[in-house]
Amino acid sequence: MKSDGDSLLAFAAWCVIGAAACFSILSLLTIGPFVLLLALMLTGLLLWRVEFGWAMAGMISGAGIPLLYVAWLNRDGPGEVCTRTATSEACGDQWSPWPFVAVGLLLLVAGVVVFVRQRGRSG
Repeated sequence: MKSDGDSLLAFAAWCVIGAAACFSILSLLTIGPFVLLLALMLTGLLLWRVEFGWAMAGMISGAGIPLLYVAWLNRDGPGEVCTRTATSEACGDQWSPWPFVAVGLLLLVAGVVVFVRQRGRSG
């Protein structure tokens, strides 16, 4: 028996899959392929256990989470950023965090809006 495809739990599960898929693209040259394989397995499991529904919009919201993390990592940018300790100094280039914040928040909000509006229409 499949569970409801418009539940909050299904939305959260699709968010996890969307975040994993986005993270796998961002880290394609390192652990990305392994994370993508995990995301595909979770997708298969979720499609087997949950009906199709508007909770799949959670993938859109989930894709915004890794982008917000990238924005956080670049919060001191743009430009060269140096960190100093008592014994060393390390410098590196950082990007501007604002494009990542804008796209991440847009995706996060868009998925929630789609889910809430469509769930309200069908319920």
